[in-house]
Amino acid sequence: MPSELPAVSVVIPCRNDAVLLEACLQSLARQSLPPREIVVVDNNSSDASAEVARRFGARVVFEPAAGIPAAAGAGYDAASERLDPDAVIARCDADCVLPPDWIARIAEAFAADPKLEVLSGPGVFYGMPRLPALLLSRLYLGSYYLAMGSALAHWPFFGSNLALRAGTWRAVSGEVHRNDAQMHDDVCLSFHLGQGRRCRRDPHLTVGMAPRAVQSRANVALRFRRAFHTLAGHWPQEYPWVRWSRRFAGSKATVPAAPAD
Repeated sequence: MPSELPAVSVVIPCRNDAVLLEACLQSLARQSLPPREIVVVDNNSSDASAEVARRFGARVVFEPAAGIPAAAGAGYDAASERLDPDAVIARCDADCVLPPDWIARIAEAFAADPKLEVLSGPGVFYGMPRLPALLLSRLYLGSYYLAMGSALAHWPFFGSNLALRAGTWRAVSGEVHRNDAQMHDDVCLSFHLGQGRRCRRDPHLTVGMAPRAVQSRANVALRFRRAFHTLAGHWPQEYPWVRWSRRFAGSKATVPAAPAD
């Protein structure tokens, strides 16, 4: 790989996910471009998540405040403190399985566009037949992109498959709602970074994700409640019509879809 590729550190928030975390870390061990480091945030786990992380050589950071926003924020903080501003922090979830070129594609995208600050891609459910997995994934993420995109006036980031510059995170680390466990941290980050910064959604940068988000009505309902809570937490200053008028007024705020290969 060219020497000018930026360093990429990986952040994984984790709470009681030792078995799935092991599969995630195995996929990271198979990367064509190894990460600079892996930071696993132990969010008060009572299982062997921390031990699994250490066995794979990850740095374990303990975050006592419950919730993905606090855990993800702690991971970004820990990773960014060892990186220069142009280096990259990639984020996935403990139940993700990453393709072998995931880190390489992220590094190449940021190297190709020095002004790029945020990169995100979709996911596909694993553990089920391919066709139902594709259809269910597109329905799930399509609904997310449509609903949140309408509210944000641009494509939202997807926290299971996300990368941003270390300096970009440091610029908003004190603004995001990291102590509200009911927030969708990726949507919150989309509110704070999606307008006025160069961001990109790459539909070809795909990760595998466990289907537990859609395996019960309770899980689906929880995500809807958190979605409305996240939107309301940024209103009235960021009402949809405020953001759309800002965009149409000539703001440089867009998250353009990547061109097709």
